[in-house]
Amino acid sequence: MAVFFLKIIASDHKFFAGLCKSLVVPMEDGEKGILAKHEDMIIALVPGELRFTTAEGETRRAAIGRGLVQIANNRVSILTDYAERPEEIDELRAREALERAEEKLRQKKSIREYYEAQAAIARALSRLKETQKKFN
Repeated sequence: MAVFFLKIIASDHKFFAGLCKSLVVPMEDGEKGILAKHEDMIIALVPGELRFTTAEGETRRAAIGRGLVQIANNRVSILTDYAERPEEIDELRAREALERAEEKLRQKKSIREYYEAQAAIARALSRLKETQKKFN
C-alpha cells in the first residue's frame, strides 16, 4: 500500500511526524478518510477521534480538538488545539472538566463565555470517549 507523510502539531507539542498508510479525521458532517495521493485540499476539524495507520501497520488513535488539515503533494499537515493519546487521558480530570464546563454553560454569561464553555464541553466529551475505548 502506498504511503504519505503525516505531521500532526498540537498547540503545545508535536504529536506525530512520519509515514502513514491511511488517516481518518473528524469533520462537522462526519469523517474524512485520506489515503496516499489524495487530492489537495484543506479541511476544518472538529473535536473528536483521529485514527491513522503508520507505514509499519500500527493503528493509532487520538482525541483532537478544532483545527485544520492541509493535504498537498502527498503530505498531510494537521494543526490542532490539542492532541492526546487515549493512555495519556486522565478520566477523572476529564469528568471534572466536563462538570465545570456544564456549570459555566448554565450560568449564561457573555456570548464569549458561552462559546468557551461549549468548546470545553466538546473537548471533555472527546477525551472521555477515548478513555472508554482504551478499556474495550
